[in-house]
Amino acid sequence: MIPITRPLKLDRGPFSKPAYKVDIKLNNETYELPNPKHIRGLIALMDMQAVLGGAASHFGGPSAFAEINSALFGYVFNSSKESSIKSNSKENQSWCDKYNLVNDAGHCENGIYALKSLYGFADLNLQSLKSFRSLDSKLTGHGEHHLFPEGVLLSNGPLGSAVGQAQGLAVADKFLKNDRVTVLTISDGACMEGEAKEPFASIPGLAKQGKQNPFVMIISDNNTKLSGRIDQDAFSMNPTFEGLKSLGWKVITIEDGHDLKKCLSTIKDALDNVTSNQPWALHFKTIKGFGHKSSMASNSGGHGFPLKKADELDQFLTEIFESEKIPQDYLDWKEELKKFKSLDQNYIYKSKTWSWLNDLKAEKVQVGVSKALIEAKEKGFPIVSVTSDLPGSTGVDGFRKKFPESCIDVGVAESNMISLASGLSKNGIIPIVDTFAQFGVTKGALPITMGNLSCAPVIAFFSHTGFQDAADGASHQALSYFSMMASIPGNRVYALTSSEEAHSAVLEAIEDFKTRMENDEDLYSYIFFLGRENFKPTFYSKEHLGQNTNNYGLTKTQMVLESKSPKATIVAVGSMLEQAVIASDELISKGIEVDVINPLCLNKLDIKPILKSLKKSGRLITIEDHQVTSGFGYYLAGLISETDPTLIKKLNVLGVEGEFGQSAYLAQELYDKHSIGFKQLVELLV
Repeated sequence: MIPITRPLKLDRGPFSKPAYKVDIKLNNETYELPNPKHIRGLIALMDMQAVLGGAASHFGGPSAFAEINSALFGYVFNSSKESSIKSNSKENQSWCDKYNLVNDAGHCENGIYALKSLYGFADLNLQSLKSFRSLDSKLTGHGEHHLFPEGVLLSNGPLGSAVGQAQGLAVADKFLKNDRVTVLTISDGACMEGEAKEPFASIPGLAKQGKQNPFVMIISDNNTKLSGRIDQDAFSMNPTFEGLKSLGWKVITIEDGHDLKKCLSTIKDALDNVTSNQPWALHFKTIKGFGHKSSMASNSGGHGFPLKKADELDQFLTEIFESEKIPQDYLDWKEELKKFKSLDQNYIYKSKTWSWLNDLKAEKVQVGVSKALIEAKEKGFPIVSVTSDLPGSTGVDGFRKKFPESCIDVGVAESNMISLASGLSKNGIIPIVDTFAQFGVTKGALPITMGNLSCAPVIAFFSHTGFQDAADGASHQALSYFSMMASIPGNRVYALTSSEEAHSAVLEAIEDFKTRMENDEDLYSYIFFLGRENFKPTFYSKEHLGQNTNNYGLTKTQMVLESKSPKATIVAVGSMLEQAVIASDELISKGIEVDVINPLCLNKLDIKPILKSLKKSGRLITIEDHQVTSGFGYYLAGLISETDPTLIKKLNVLGVEGEFGQSAYLAQELYDKHSIGFKQLVELLV
């Protein structure tokens, strides 16, 4: 078989030793490995920079991987020779001719960036690490090939998503007769995903039939997920790891995954001796947050970065480095961070027209979700929360803390979460499911479809919609949530805009869910999408803008701002309503009137208020952090055209034009980059 020629963009180096190294002697041979303490120190500095910028970041997971990655990359990079460019002999091949290195643990990619910078790999250095997760950096929250092909072979992020792709590399190498070993690093949390467990069976299955190249899987088992300890909050993963052997893997368990010499000897043995007939699974027991006592002891193992102020870095770095001297350039970076000004200061908006808005407390939509669930449970509604590790991010955590007896944690398994919830629904329980929007729509589409087919609907809270998951990058940004959920029969899709609206809509959905079941009426799955960042104000309504009251309603299209002679009708979806309100404030100050409308229910909306506004304005502007293709804007325009095609004299659909997102400190940066923020709205009408 002769494949299509595709240039390998991976850096074929490094051709130098790591800047800070540890010498490990094995069988009379000395291996120069990157120093794990320096990896952790750089992770801490990168994370602090991101946190101060306004982004989330990770310490616990990459810290647990430090010795494993030091041994793996140190051994593999040692095989890279400068003469590899000129020679095809096995001895002089570059590392990437001999190995496919795939990282599935996307939240640990910062540790790999840090490690590679010690080598100068792909031109990484201390300066490039300083922009980690920012809009200007190729070092995104999770490894993304489309932005950093020199350093990332396969994009990662959603847990378990890279396992099958890694197997595909091994199968391709078998077809093409490449003498190459595929090595996959993965976390224990990712091993809970259904899409990981499928290749767990097929990798040894195809190997036994001689249909793939050698494969080594390296597991970091720290018994910790974002919301707590896996065995306590969900269930023990030991049977899964023990079961790998019966599937056909050669399983090696290493009790201390922080013993660098043991890591090196185990990985070397695997890479040197693995065959095409049987894959190896190296099961390392690690400690999440290793190197920092309070992170190690915390319930989440320091999943996010535990520090909020740069002044706290002194003690943090001292603990990581122990008796070792901290390099001066690290200390200089630390001092820079103490003077760092948060980017969000540039995006604080002060209202010119409604001064009372400036005094309102910022509040997340999640607060309203939590209040509604607790209130409904206290009223006696049979609610059960089924979660897959992210309740603290979605607004469900408050309910779970108050009613632990009505909660189930299935581990990191979004599809299973929804399917299990449908079983509860079939028995008259109101099931609540939650996760990030990207995981909910991609991993939940089939389970939701089958649940609706079985007359077993759910109520879902899918957070971090669109660019509201700014820092995590493209893999986590749900830019097709409407198109993926709105067309499934039985779904009612909502985009929440504020905590007050969330409280009202969620309560009404729960009541409607119960009434329809009791009366044997048509049943719906209520899919609520919501953002991540703080919102201001905590409500949007005509009443609060000094006009007539217009209470929230599950089936209401809400007229947020109504003018006598609007120049345009602005219909804003979910998180983008704030952008529309800010734009309307700017426009009013310039003497330009507009109507601002919140559709709430996106796929079964009442278009009467929109038609009424268009009769005055003749111009429709929609704004959404969603792909323009198959998005809400053209869907709404189609509905209006079916009713009265003469109403829209001019149409502007603001959305994402067929691109992936990327990491940024704040969603506002991405709104500006993709021309869908309040500035662009104002420019359209001035």
